Amino acid sequence: MNRCKKCSFALLLTLCIAGNAQAERIKDLVSIQGVRGNQLIGHGLVVGLDGSGDQTTQTPFTVQSVINMLTGLGISLPVGVNLQLKNIAAVMVTASLPAFARPGQTIDVTTSSMGNAKSLRGGTLLMTPLRGADGEIYAVAQGNVLVGGVGASSASGSSSVQVNHLNVGRISAGATVERSVPTELGQGDYVNLELNSTDFGTAKRIVDVINARVFAGTAEAVDGRQIKVRAPLSADERVMFLARIESLEVTPTQASAKVIVNARTGSVVMNQTVMVEQCAVAHGNLTVEVRSEPVISQPGPLSRGRTVVTENAQVDVRTDKGGLTMVKQSVSLGDVVKALNSLGATPQDLQSILQAMKAAGALRAELEVI
Repeated sequence: MNRCKKCSFALLLTLCIAGNAQAERIKDLVSIQGVRGNQLIGHGLVVGLDGSGDQTTQTPFTVQSVINMLTGLGISLPVGVNLQLKNIAAVMVTASLPAFARPGQTIDVTTSSMGNAKSLRGGTLLMTPLRGADGEIYAVAQGNVLVGGVGASSASGSSSVQVNHLNVGRISAGATVERSVPTELGQGDYVNLELNSTDFGTAKRIVDVINARVFAGTAEAVDGRQIKVRAPLSADERVMFLARIESLEVTPTQASAKVIVNARTGSVVMNQTVMVEQCAVAHGNLTVEVRSEPVISQPGPLSRGRTVVTENAQVDVRTDKGGLTMVKQSVSLGDVVKALNSLGATPQDLQSILQAMKAAGALRAELEVI
């Protein structure tokens, strides 16, 4: 494998290399049951666009939204009026209401075009109610839309240049919370901690640390995901108690060996615990080429024959040479990478090789294709 191919392979093969497991705070490993955000959604209008808004002949919902807005402001339009609006775009507004948010606080919102607008750059979102899953209004959004992209086109539209996506924008602190969501810290005498990922070993270690550093019998593991912790009843004491719990450090168990393959981009990601058993791999490329050439049969003079055109198809099959490569047993991630690089395969080829190694029992890891 030449140097350029190695460089290309190294760029596309992404490696998550970690050393020995280190102690982490409990707050980085768990979340508190009931302390969660809530999704909000709303439909609004972005105005002030420089001719890059919806083509309203194709997006009747934009016209209907404008008519409803003007009617609410006391402006009546003639029946059957044909609005040609190019500076307005209909958007969906989304946000996440964090836990313990109180009325008057602000949250960030994202605006996404739902019509055929070319760009939301420079637009202003009009007052938009944001509703929760229960249909109630929890926040109201409004403000100038910030789009992280640039676009330009000629007057005829034949030439254009665009950098990044122009139909999604963000408004920092663009919504004001109007209603809070009650959040309870635990149920009765207990607060439940939930691990970010199921791991019985890590759950046991967290229980041991809490019982050793706080008080014996304070925590008990319900399963590999949930830990029950006895906590004070008063709100003030419970907050200080949870702050102390979150600051404790625990050394989690090693993650299970896993290889993630992205079939769309060709990326391959593996963690530190991946192992490879000794095996032999032969890798080559099979190329099938089909060529079709017209063959014209011309009749002789005065023969009253007709000219006939036929297709002469040629099929060539070519196999690139691929030698048998011995992959040695590897117990560290660095050795695994060296072994896979020795195959001389591209990331797309590597996906098939990893699947074959997994089927043969040579890859000691869970293979997940996304």
